[in-house]
Amino acid sequence: MIICLGPVGSGKSLLLKKLQNYDSIDSTTTAVPTMGTNIFNVKIEDRVYEIRELGGAMAPLWSMYLNGVDKVIYVVDASNLCQISAACVLLYTILVNPALKNAEFLLVLTKMDLSYRQMRNEALLMLQMKRLQKEVRQNITIAEASAINGEGRNEILKWITKNYPPAVGRQQEKNA
Repeated sequence: MIICLGPVGSGKSLLLKKLQNYDSIDSTTTAVPTMGTNIFNVKIEDRVYEIRELGGAMAPLWSMYLNGVDKVIYVVDASNLCQISAACVLLYTILVNPALKNAEFLLVLTKMDLSYRQMRNEALLMLQMKRLQKEVRQNITIAEASAINGEGRNEILKWITKNYPPAVGRQQEKNA
């Protein structure tokens, strides 16, 4: 299972909608914070991958949804440096959860269209990524993205498919 996590307002829903359909999001699109969970079916080539988004307001309950998770997309708003400390605490909390000890992580710095390039470096410094990558067992890949202009979309889609069977394929294996 793939889950998508991140603080309130980090851009999870718009990012996942952009992954589903490139043309579904533009500069006029707005989003409402997710108050529960959403399921997004992302079609890549001829396969479908199911991604469960957990709203940022549900952070205290995230641990209840982590069993069976193979991949985690963790979204941070790179244009909001004030939010990064909170994002950091939430990230560390899920990284130490035993249910995710073998999960792969994709840290997505979103809203890159609203930030300047130095903010990316500042965000990674605030998240203490160099130290974190040395200290945790999980593999953490970093991507930059914008749901508005599509930046990073292809990189994220490649990460989803890497070493991971799609939901449709897994369902067929179970039925066999």
